[in-house]
Amino acid sequence: MDDLGAVLKSARPRALAALRRLAGELSRAEDAFQDAAEQALEHWPKDGLPDNPAAWLVQVGRRRLIDWARRDRFSSPLEEEPAQDSAEPANPLLEDDLLRLVFTCCHPALAPDAQAALTLKVIAGLPTEDVAQAFLVPVRTMEQRLTRARSKLRNAGIPFRVPAERELPERLDVVLAVVYLIFNQGYSPRRLTTTEPRLCREAIWLARLLRGLFPGNPELTGLLALMLFHHARHNARVTASGLLVPLPEQDRGSWDRRMIAEASTLLRHVLGKGAPGPYQTQAAIAALHCEAANAHDTDWQQIAALYAVLERQQPSPVVTINRAVALGKAGAAAAGVALLETLKGEPALDTYVPFWLACSELERLTGNRATAARCHRQAISLTVSEAERQLLESEHQRLFSSDD
Repeated sequence: MDDLGAVLKSARPRALAALRRLAGELSRAEDAFQDAAEQALEHWPKDGLPDNPAAWLVQVGRRRLIDWARRDRFSSPLEEEPAQDSAEPANPLLEDDLLRLVFTCCHPALAPDAQAALTLKVIAGLPTEDVAQAFLVPVRTMEQRLTRARSKLRNAGIPFRVPAERELPERLDVVLAVVYLIFNQGYSPRRLTTTEPRLCREAIWLARLLRGLFPGNPELTGLLALMLFHHARHNARVTASGLLVPLPEQDRGSWDRRMIAEASTLLRHVLGKGAPGPYQTQAAIAALHCEAANAHDTDWQQIAALYAVLERQQPSPVVTINRAVALGKAGAAAAGVALLETLKGEPALDTYVPFWLACSELERLTGNRATAARCHRQAISLTVSEAERQLLESEHQRLFSSDD
């Protein structure tokens, strides 16, 4: 059953996309796919897997769409389309339909959270309960959010098509941002539940799916490498009791070295082929962390230099904060403090925990322990994650107990 589930998961995006084209409406296509999947679970164990599971599901789902069209007494072009033979090789039309579905779920008319939720639900096939948990909202709230997203796509007349060539770079950027948002929903320290690794795996799976559709896109490859570098460390990030483990203290022997090797190969494949984008730069930073034999051997000077590149590519206070910390780790704490001074007055940073932790780290490195302790205590007061709070309290005791 697990093998059949894996086959259905793999076939789902292309089959559902084709049914969306045939049905003309997403909810009806999802119902047709669900019916086809139930029949697959009934017939495949007895009859064996078809040569082309996606085409089989489309054929069965199409028949159900025709039945519904007849029941509802409206004519349907479905009856005029030839059924696909499940023994035929993969139909290129399924690839086109999948592209249409991806760009529909990630349409800019939807808010980023709605894009990510719809992508998880429709393309990855996660149950609504899991999608709700990913965004830390009640199931009923997520059901309403998904319903509104579907309604907006339908009522706004958003076409089921691949964007025009002139629109493609910007729209693909949105898709990549959605995939990374899904990954971060699972990776974020505020999400320490059993579903955390699953969300990261779903994002990686989506990136692999997209890379098959856009094999020559270096930023997509960079994003996949970035997520693999991060996910390779997931076994070492949390203790058995649910406490966070800071990167320097993680057991590097429990990192997934095969995943790191794959990420390194992907990154080498795209670096040097034109100007790198922000995902490639972030992947290069993650590579320096993963490839260091221990925390002491981390090349902080190179990391600081890469953050300077990222700051030009994708300027934001978050990137500046990370560059400031890297400068401090590289032995230039005063320069890091000066860099953070340029961010003073940004209202959003008043409640941003990493900002206060960066201030604490750099002030401590420059010898201003009282200020460092005060900033660290401010970070503790702002955190909303109990796991993060316990980590920071323990860290505060270790670093500043003699000053309190």
